[in-house]
Amino acid sequence: MMTPLQITMRTAGGSSDAIDGYVRQRVAKLDRIFDRITKCHVTIETPHRHKSHGIHYHVRVDLVVPGSELVVNRDPTESHVHEDAYAAIDAAFEDAQRVLKEYRDYH
Repeated sequence: MMTPLQITMRTAGGSSDAIDGYVRQRVAKLDRIFDRITKCHVTIETPHRHKSHGIHYHVRVDLVVPGSELVVNRDPTESHVHEDAYAAIDAAFEDAQRVLKEYRDYH
């Protein structure tokens, strides 16, 4: 990757070294799939707290590749999966891998 990774945490607890490290591992996997990523910005936020379902995490992955910007959003749903930050990150990066592979295969 040509430029450094940018991670933005907009959560009640603020930044977390563990989550930061986990995101870096997931980005390294993307870089192995397609090594021409020029920019990556990952945003993790907790937009609201639902009374009966707790905190839901919203994860956005912005990838800049030659000629395109690929954006993956994982919005909180009624699914309990998004109540765990790591599960929400995994879901977003699984989508990002699929999108990046499609881009790589067609360009």
